[in-house]
Amino acid sequence: MDQPIDTTAAATTVQRLLFEMKKVIVGQDRGIERMVACLLANGHCLLESVPGLAKTLSVETLATASGGSFSRIQFTPDLLPADVVGTRIYRSSSETFDVELGPVFANFVLADEINRAPAKVQSALLEAMAERHVTIGGIRHDLDSPFLVLATQNPIESEGVYPLPEAQRDRFLMKVVLDYPSPAEEVEIVQRMGTTPPAAQQVLDLEQIRSLQAATDSVFVDRGVLEYAVNLVLCTRTPENFGLAELRSFVELGASPRASIGLVRAGRALALVRGRTYLTPQDVFDVAPEILRHRILLSYEALAQDVDVEQILTRILSTVPAPRVGEPAEPVAVATGTWTANPSPAATGDGAAWGAPNQ
Repeated sequence: MDQPIDTTAAATTVQRLLFEMKKVIVGQDRGIERMVACLLANGHCLLESVPGLAKTLSVETLATASGGSFSRIQFTPDLLPADVVGTRIYRSSSETFDVELGPVFANFVLADEINRAPAKVQSALLEAMAERHVTIGGIRHDLDSPFLVLATQNPIESEGVYPLPEAQRDRFLMKVVLDYPSPAEEVEIVQRMGTTPPAAQQVLDLEQIRSLQAATDSVFVDRGVLEYAVNLVLCTRTPENFGLAELRSFVELGASPRASIGLVRAGRALALVRGRTYLTPQDVFDVAPEILRHRILLSYEALAQDVDVEQILTRILSTVPAPRVGEPAEPVAVATGTWTANPSPAATGDGAAWGAPNQ
């Protein structure tokens, strides 16, 4: 039988990482927490916001605090696949070809303004994201571990941008939307960044990151919570089966099974961030907007009636019922945890009780 996770040690380690990031980033608590969850779940993250909301700074801070190698790729319309993955270079002195590896060979890869690159570059990055290796000259080159692509995009520009292919968007575990800071947070930003901006320090190493990822994979998932995650995804495909027939004309294509896997993986990571060794319906509910918003393709009717994906998600999350589960009896073994009869305060029987997802 597997040994129980040392929840206290894992949670303390994650909190050190979050605290170090918050020394530099003011506000954006939800975005920071989701980025850390992506790291623990070993999934890629797409950050979207208008300019100036610390997308690039957040990624650089996460890489610095985690102790991994970092590379930044500025995506432009004239970028080539070789500029991302690398290429073969002919050495006349030895009359042989050498392989020059590209910037994608790093633990943290910032794909800045990813939607400015053409389809060929997107396809090259897709192989790296999906398979975690690249092929140069017919030879496979494995990427570093951990490997995390954090991409940024600007939603308001239309000149010189290429919409991300559906297949590539599906490879991102989460799409995190950053909003403007509050007035008090903006005052703090001006005060903190006006003179000598704070700099993050390394608080983890790669071995600790890999240990946290292994601990995330061991978080216990009750069958009822797993079915709840699957039902959320099924509701995006066949909303009429869940009493939401009015959404049928607004959704052209629902989320794939990769979304069901992502809900559980990201929920496990969020549970570990919150200091638990078991997944609750609340964890799945909390990460659902980031997991689903980029996987739902809206119909022309939705665009014509000005219905956006956030409204669709709000209806789904407030309608699909969640199971009533209790906390595992203590002590709990991760692989075989048992549930008590009394429901946990964090769990509720109806998704409507939680209201709309936090944006």
